[in-house]
Amino acid sequence: MKQVLIVLLLNLLTIGSSFAQSKGHGLFDVDLRRTALGQPTFTSARAACLAIPRDPAWSSLKPVDRLKSTEGYGTDGAANDYAWAVMVLTGRALAGDTASETSLRDLLLAWAKAKAFADTEVEHDAYYALKRVLLPTVVAFSVLQRGLDEGQSRMLSEWIDPLVRKIDRTFDGVVDRNNHRYLADSVLMTWGAVVRDEALYAKGDERYRAILAEARPDGSLALETRRGARALWYMRQSLASLTVMAEVAATRGTNFYDLRVGEVNFDRVLSYLLNGIAEPNVAMAYASENYIPGGETDARRQDLGFLTKRSHGRHYMAWTEPLVARDRAGLATKRLKALFVRNIRSDRPLIDEFVGGNATCFWGR
Repeated sequence: MKQVLIVLLLNLLTIGSSFAQSKGHGLFDVDLRRTALGQPTFTSARAACLAIPRDPAWSSLKPVDRLKSTEGYGTDGAANDYAWAVMVLTGRALAGDTASETSLRDLLLAWAKAKAFADTEVEHDAYYALKRVLLPTVVAFSVLQRGLDEGQSRMLSEWIDPLVRKIDRTFDGVVDRNNHRYLADSVLMTWGAVVRDEALYAKGDERYRAILAEARPDGSLALETRRGARALWYMRQSLASLTVMAEVAATRGTNFYDLRVGEVNFDRVLSYLLNGIAEPNVAMAYASENYIPGGETDARRQDLGFLTKRSHGRHYMAWTEPLVARDRAGLATKRLKALFVRNIRSDRPLIDEFVGGNATCFWGR
């Protein structure tokens, strides 16, 4: 009987083209994943959830009341320690570590009580920093929900909800249409799914379709590929947000991965990135515009630093975990899986704000 239940669970977790099995709401089905992580067949995934130890010092992190714009190229990192703590603790809590679940709950409640981030500067770079920290916070709330009493749930919701709605703002520039906006709508959609707000959920649905509609036939995104040495960097970042939106949709049984608008679907955009990684000169036709390229001004020197774990523990290819876990056919998926095995898998667990936290814990097989 136990063996039959395990097989049934594995069938549920192998999400096929119909996308009809999942019934959770949020970035992933929390209850289903929690159950899976308790099974012997998911020992390595559970180990990934627990790979980073809980740091007692995280309970002393002082709430950040304000994220600010920065001079030059870069983003306010004042909340980096908070984001890292939340991502690590969320994975550990999902895997059943009760001490980490308590620490995560207490951390979020303390920051909610202090109204953290409420005074964030109304400027696109500051809001970008806020978007990054909000996605892991939303995912943490979804994991904690079952153990919160009514008052705790209300306190966290009343803190998170206004912050999420705050980032739904236009600045009358390209940031209203590029990866900044993609990230914003991935947060809005995820929170909308968690709290059953259809208007917020629709923001992501609409943005996903708009991205495909705006992509060139070769899968490139005009506002990202003009970024000189960081053309592929921002293509990768855009794909992270597309993946989040597709995974949120999948919890409702909707298959965004196979959605096609004109000539473009997810695999077309993914293929452009993979082509660029294999041969960076692919990006030169567009990258030569050299629009805000970052530290490297030579567009011929494409920054592929996203293929390795960063010094701060994040891995910007964490969004590949759900794609590798999916049973999808097609050349783009096969190429991604080969890249994953060759360059990425050894860096597990893959943790990143742009995908909401410990992606190996959330989706790894």
